Amino acid sequence: MSAAAAAVWLGTVYFVHACGAALHERNVHMERSMGLKQRTPLYRDVVTILSRSHADRNVYPSAGVLFVHVLEREYFKGEFPPYPKSGDASNDPITFNTNLMGYPDRPGWLRYIQRTPHSDGVLYGSPMAEHVGKPTVIEITAYNRRTFETARHNLVINIMATEEFPLPFQAEFYIKNMNVEEMLASEVLGDFLGAVKNVWQPERLNAINITSALDRGGRVPLPINDLKEGVYVMVGADVPFSSCLREVESPHNQLRCSQEMEPVISCDKKFRAQFHIDWCKISLVDINKVVPVYVTRPEPGTGILPEFGEYDPPSESMKTRDYFSDFLVTLAVPSAVALVLFFVLGYTMCCRREGVEKRNMHTPDIQLVHHSSIQKSSKELRSMSKNREISWPLSTLPVFNPVSGEVVPPIHPDSYETTSMPLMQTQTNLQNQITIPQQRPSGKWYS
Repeated sequence: MSAAAAAVWLGTVYFVHACGAALHERNVHMERSMGLKQRTPLYRDVVTILSRSHADRNVYPSAGVLFVHVLEREYFKGEFPPYPKSGDASNDPITFNTNLMGYPDRPGWLRYIQRTPHSDGVLYGSPMAEHVGKPTVIEITAYNRRTFETARHNLVINIMATEEFPLPFQAEFYIKNMNVEEMLASEVLGDFLGAVKNVWQPERLNAINITSALDRGGRVPLPINDLKEGVYVMVGADVPFSSCLREVESPHNQLRCSQEMEPVISCDKKFRAQFHIDWCKISLVDINKVVPVYVTRPEPGTGILPEFGEYDPPSESMKTRDYFSDFLVTLAVPSAVALVLFFVLGYTMCCRREGVEKRNMHTPDIQLVHHSSIQKSSKELRSMSKNREISWPLSTLPVFNPVSGEVVPPIHPDSYETTSMPLMQTQTNLQNQITIPQQRPSGKWYS
């Protein structure tokens, strides 16, 4: 019994010791966690300034096939530290900046679109054969427009070669009721390729490129009736074009297109449910029949200018030029001509003027007496008119009294005879007559 009791006692002691050690380790871990939580606010400002960089992501598109990579906002939200203030972190506006590593912009074949800061960004394009075997590193920088945090990822695009590049038969469709970001969605693009495959029935069908109508010179649509920008979608296949696609090239449909009328296409109903295609803008290209055009480029030179001999600068002892003759021709001659004309005009106006005495000498006496009597009579009449008070003419008398505003009564009754009365006497006897004050000039009075 003593051995069993000792064993039980030793087991109890071991269990208590193990529990104590575990509790101590847990307390130490909690203290470390609390220390980290207390230090987090101290380093939060540093995290705000520095951006986070993560491992590269590799993608493997094929040459001559449309490449689409979606920059998901949900993926980058976890890269930003929690914002200290209250707010809905799931709805933060996030924008992206994409560029080729070491360069300010993206490669020529790669394009980027993001409609709003609350929507995902999309990288899309069609790599060519010359890009095969060259890893293209795209720097993706995400900006949180609410917290001003940044996160940076690298996207490594490894372009793979394909045996069937390029596909010999290519058709480009213009879809009027779609925007680029809507067409780049995998389900929408899959539905369109399915409709094309149903009409064309090829063994191999690939989307080659997608271009916005704005990049082809289209106009920005008005924000009414849910209008779209429109997109050009190029697809390639390994079989010739179907008879339905060839209907666009018929003379009847070409005439309707020239008259801005909708052409009659038998397979349009297979697209009409989801895609509104402008059949007048469809382009069918057979690469096997395209004649290559080679442009001869000039051979580059060595970059060294040809020999022109030694440089011969102008001598320092240059002869001075005399501008006095130019001054005389420019200023003196016109001034002299103007002075001569001034004297001629002055002599004509002043020295050749006919005086009053000379005029009277050549005028007969009887004519001078006649004119002098007329002038004397005119002066006397002017003097007499200034010395008498006259009334206003009847035509200028007011209809209303200027003081009381009452209507002025008629000058004479209807039965009053005024034909034999002098005009001056009639005006003198008028009532409510307004006279014009006259200033009497000082001088001689005439009787």
